[in-house]
Amino acid sequence: MRLKTLFATALLAACAAVAPAQAVSQTSAPTDAAGEQKARDLLSQMVIAMGGDGWLNRHDWVFEGQFGSFYRGQPTGSVVVFWDFHRQLGGPDTEEERIEYTKKRDIVQMFTAKSADEITFRGKVPLPDDVSQDYFRRRTHTIETVLHDWLPQKGTMVVFEGTTMVQRRVADKVTVISPTNDAVTIELDANSHLPLARTYQYRNEKYRDFDVDREEYDGYHPVQGIQTAYTITRFKNGDMVSQKFYTDVKYNQNLSPELFDIQATIAARQKVGKKK
Repeated sequence: MRLKTLFATALLAACAAVAPAQAVSQTSAPTDAAGEQKARDLLSQMVIAMGGDGWLNRHDWVFEGQFGSFYRGQPTGSVVVFWDFHRQLGGPDTEEERIEYTKKRDIVQMFTAKSADEITFRGKVPLPDDVSQDYFRRRTHTIETVLHDWLPQKGTMVVFEGTTMVQRRVADKVTVISPTNDAVTIELDANSHLPLARTYQYRNEKYRDFDVDREEYDGYHPVQGIQTAYTITRFKNGDMVSQKFYTDVKYNQNLSPELFDIQATIAARQKVGKKK
């Protein structure tokens, strides 16, 4: 109901922070009330383009594909197949995710509200702090989180920042600023209104400056009435760090809670290990 109300009232939002290294000349933007109304109108158009109420109210999804990593913008040669099971029971604090890696699907990463673990036939080990922190930081800065959780809060600001270029496409740039002064910027295709990029920045505790996290979306295809980007490229401080290619996507599969049960997963992996 909360999501339907959000869609009905068109309280839609956008994403974080700075312009990408690839973006070029940006036009000036209207200010104050006119700029905020334009930004909200653009976000409304984005939700409609993504699939409207169907996109907003997805409760689970399954992604199958390949994941490649990069170092200083160059491919490392590492390409891994994966199966990603994700269910959303409410806000980001109730999300659960299970990612299976390798063709044998014998490495499983499990993410709950506060834990991030890797499970093999040897048992469970917590993921390194930098990996888990990165995961949870990204989860709290997704487009969906901004729409569902940031916009309804009193004091949230929505700003239209003009037009820019993303992937050689003209894009409208909208930034949502939370009451705690966190910010997410979304760049929307000026013609289709589909998201082309999401950007935010965060403080680097070691160097005491700011890092920029950016995702770019491409290769949209409709799946069950929902526009889905089949290619997601991630950048950190302007350097490409990873790229995902989806080969199969399914929504609202009523995934079994057992998939997200850590103890059941440990038992299953250990059973496989004994067979080896």
